[in-house]
Amino acid sequence: MDLPPLVSALLLGIVEGLTEFIPVSSTGHLILLVDLLGFAAPPGKSFEIVIQLGAILAVILIYARKLWGIAARLPLGGAEGRMARAYAANVLLAFVPAMVIGATLYDTITKRLFDPWVVSVALIAGGVAIILIERFRRIPRIETVERIGWGAAVLIGFGQVLAMVPGTSRSGATIITALLVGVSRPAAAEFSFVLAIPTMLAAAVFSLYKNWSVLSFEGATLIATGFASAFVVAFLVVRTVIAVIGRIGFAPFGWYRIAVGSLMLGVLSLR
Repeated sequence: MDLPPLVSALLLGIVEGLTEFIPVSSTGHLILLVDLLGFAAPPGKSFEIVIQLGAILAVILIYARKLWGIAARLPLGGAEGRMARAYAANVLLAFVPAMVIGATLYDTITKRLFDPWVVSVALIAGGVAIILIERFRRIPRIETVERIGWGAAVLIGFGQVLAMVPGTSRSGATIITALLVGVSRPAAAEFSFVLAIPTMLAAAVFSLYKNWSVLSFEGATLIATGFASAFVVAFLVVRTVIAVIGRIGFAPFGWYRIAVGSLMLGVLSLR
């Protein structure tokens, strides 16, 4: 597909914003779309890193008041202080597995698994998992992030590690694991969004470090376009998802993943 680079950058930013915080795999969609568009991104991974930062900024702005309130209550005594510390501890504990394992396996994953075939299969497998878990999940017993508990938070963190396989979806892995341990849909979605802040910031910083020698901001217009579109779309998506997820559940995302993965397998097999 031969589109002007600026249009391709706009589309990629939109796709990043649409898919980063719902369980359909933003990385998988970007790999597939870049392959279809034949998009020549600026060298040094600068484009990919910056559009992810745009999506992260959207979540930070949406949750800024809540996160600031939690930070302010951390030193307090009583129930308010305990709940704030529980919230912060859950996020930290869930973040650690991906930080440690991601840093260890970064080179292996980026060299061997960033492939359209891998993404397509992972999309289908993840879609099947989401549908089955939504159908057979137990009745939620954890209604807020503060009440997730340390053991469940660590399990969700190890679930997030699965998202290192492109096409799996970071949000999908965390949400599915949260549902399995008895977290309600809205709390699972909120925890996934907030957990994305340290996880994605750490991933972006680590990727910058690994690619520093070849990093370039050639094509600044392309990068700015992708960043802006990712930020705006992610802001709208996160505000919307929390409002509707309790009604529609996650099964529609599972069917979507299966459809996209199957379509891409068909396209790839015809090449």
